[in-house]
Amino acid sequence: MKAMLLRETGLISQNPSPLSYENVPEPNVGSGEVLIHVTACGVCHTELDEIEGRMTPPRLPVILGHQVVGEVIGVQSPQTLDDDMQSLGTLQSKQRVGVAWIASACGACDFCKTGRENLCAEFKATGRDINGGYAEYMKVRADFVHPIPDSLSDSEAAPLLCAGAIGYRSLRLSNLQDKQSLGLMGFGGSNHLVLKLTKYKFPNSDIFVFSRNAEEREFALSLGAAWAGTIDQSPPGALDAVVDTTPVWGLVIEALKYLRAGGRLVVNAIRKEENDKASLLQVNYPSQLWMEKEIKSVANVTRNDVREFLQIAANANIKPEFQEYGLKDANQALFEMKQGKIRGAKVLIQD
Repeated sequence: MKAMLLRETGLISQNPSPLSYENVPEPNVGSGEVLIHVTACGVCHTELDEIEGRMTPPRLPVILGHQVVGEVIGVQSPQTLDDDMQSLGTLQSKQRVGVAWIASACGACDFCKTGRENLCAEFKATGRDINGGYAEYMKVRADFVHPIPDSLSDSEAAPLLCAGAIGYRSLRLSNLQDKQSLGLMGFGGSNHLVLKLTKYKFPNSDIFVFSRNAEEREFALSLGAAWAGTIDQSPPGALDAVVDTTPVWGLVIEALKYLRAGGRLVVNAIRKEENDKASLLQVNYPSQLWMEKEIKSVANVTRNDVREFLQIAANANIKPEFQEYGLKDANQALFEMKQGKIRGAKVLIQD
């Protein structure tokens, strides 16, 4: 099969084509696993973290990609899903399914037993711990795939599996209520879906978007943001919650300035770039963190996050803005993402 392989890590600025387009063996499916013919795979900033070594995969080479949509073409016995997911029934040949960042968890620890499998010490990630969807085929545990609603196309569904699901988890963790104000730091694949979700769930809440990119600010306003500006511009009012999806530390510090007393900043980033790490030391406690302000990180997603958001998206007609690229053009999509050329999400489709 054709696949895009990451063989070594390094800065994209020094190597703008870090993935190689190669023929590799099709995966062999083991007990309880499903083989999927990939039709679409979203491109995520996390892949930049993997490529540039901020989150080195446990093995190389590896096939990246964790927003995967495709058709089931083989299920190895046992075919039924785990006990907690029996309501999803038995996977069928040609069924459309998705694979998200969560590829497996132990199922036995306290975190897994209390619905927090995203915190499991044995959590395995798609495209990092197992090969992902930058390929024609992939395999994954059958109980970690997600049926795709009929109302969503493959390219529409792919970004919902990570950018959408992690945005959904971030919004829940923000504790936002209707009529409260929400700030969004950065406006790429995830936060444009958070904006759409917030407009649906909290129609009376004002949403303020911070972005360095003028096109992204215009995009945010077109989707219903009450205000859009740069980080050094003050929003029209204090914020009850902020969701930060940027790769830099500096905006975490700036966001605290705009939080109302008792507000919560949710950091939706698996890694932060190191070049401005020192700004963590510049928190002014009285003006930025006092008055019971909170900082909370988001770690991974659970299967329920993915499945709940897919259903909400289908019911509310929440669909991502996206650009399509051929599989062999994955390097171009990643390089444009690194340069900040983002409007919505980027999706790889089979050539």
